[in-house]
Amino acid sequence: MTMRRCMPALVAALSLCAARADAQIAVSANDGKMRLVNGVATVVEQPRPDSVSIIDFASGTPRVRATIPAPASVVGPPVSVAITADESLALVSSAMKLDPANPRRTVPDNRVSVIDLKANPPAVIATLEVGQGAAGLSIHPSGAFALVANRAEGTVSVLTISGRTVTVGAKIAVGDPTSGPSHVVFTPDGKTALVSRDNDHKISVLSIEETTVTYTRRDLNAGLRPYGIDISTRGDVAVVANIGLGGGDADTISLIDVKAQPPRVVNTVSVGQTPEGIKMAPDGRHVAVVVMNGSNKPRNSPFFAERGSVVIYEVRGHELVKVAEAPIGQWSQGAAWSADSRRLLVQNMVGDDIQVFGFEGGKLQEIGTLAMPASPAGIRTAEPVSR
Repeated sequence: MTMRRCMPALVAALSLCAARADAQIAVSANDGKMRLVNGVATVVEQPRPDSVSIIDFASGTPRVRATIPAPASVVGPPVSVAITADESLALVSSAMKLDPANPRRTVPDNRVSVIDLKANPPAVIATLEVGQGAAGLSIHPSGAFALVANRAEGTVSVLTISGRTVTVGAKIAVGDPTSGPSHVVFTPDGKTALVSRDNDHKISVLSIEETTVTYTRRDLNAGLRPYGIDISTRGDVAVVANIGLGGGDADTISLIDVKAQPPRVVNTVSVGQTPEGIKMAPDGRHVAVVVMNGSNKPRNSPFFAERGSVVIYEVRGHELVKVAEAPIGQWSQGAAWSADSRRLLVQNMVGDDIQVFGFEGGKLQEIGTLAMPASPAGIRTAEPVSR
């Protein structure tokens, strides 16, 4: 399916790229509905409000600057947040909500909150309805539009951005309704997007040319259930986390050669059970992988572990080389880097906290913890400019 949209003047939109995405803030989406009860994601009897927390990097030591109510969900990859390059707006999706007919269970949600980050305090200025199961989303490098993966209906929604106004556009089908589009990312030149599809184990390639976005019908095959996905600031490679089937087997991450014609998977390495989150550093070389390692299993499971781990890989050509590892909490979710690639945030659902790590000389060291008002389920900074 081809989608044609009349975007704002492209030249004016591209000027947003001149504003350096210094990643001075991170935005965490916090799910107050769900708890892990002996390895089972369970709706709590007295849910806390879902919320969004704005974390300040500018002072050197990350701190929570503000928290506001907004719908959020742990379901879907932990990249349910996107931030404009000038850090003025955040988009936060909500894949699941409490069932109005039975508040002890959840049903697919379709909301995206538009948050004014410059307001004092930050505020939700619009709530948009996109597709069912709205999950991972990203903003085009021009700043003129965003794409949202709708896990429960096999589509990607277009959101047009003009200043503080965000409007819902067309939908693009990238698979059947059960294909599970999970996350979408753009190449730095804005000409290509990749969409992970965890239910049918594919990664779809979208072509973007000026005002036209097209599903190319080219699908990559990396591993079981490709979920989180990210692209280097250099635009040369992408990485995808293949979360597997949850049976206790070691799962994988894969490296995609984006420059190849056509793009293709060139390397896959084993990382342990359930690589829930994956994020490339702004330096374009390092990759943080949040591995559950069985910390989300029942305690009597032979695959249970007390803690997960965050693992750092370095991209060396077409190879992924492990360089550092550190223990984290349980049922851990997303990761976010500082602009200088020297600090890393990792979300822990069970502990309601975010661990802060320093990354120096190829070594990880925990340097702090941020308490969160509910379980942190998705996190993002503004995407860095290409190098």
